[in-house]
Amino acid sequence: MIKSELIELISSRRPFLHLNDAEKIVDAILEEMSEALMRGDRVELRGFGAFSIRHRPPKSGRNPKTNTSIFIEQKWVPFFKAGKEMQERLNAARKFDASRPSPAD
Repeated sequence: MIKSELIELISSRRPFLHLNDAEKIVDAILEEMSEALMRGDRVELRGFGAFSIRHRPPKSGRNPKTNTSIFIEQKWVPFFKAGKEMQERLNAARKFDASRPSPAD
């Protein structure tokens, strides 16, 4: 699902909510989540999961095209951990639908 599909879904499930209003709500939520992560805060959505940031220290790597060593600077990356309820729902859905290919396929 992409952002525009989410906005359309919210708008269709709530007929009193115009598409523009649904877009503003989704934008506001995502913006506040981004701001919280930039401050170093953890964002938790009960039943869904938690977003946080993790530090990746500097390291040496290799350019596969030229096979030369390169230095990779330190960085902060977003990290998502699915909540228990989400994991249970995903596994229950997969268990009963064995005909569906796995996401890796």
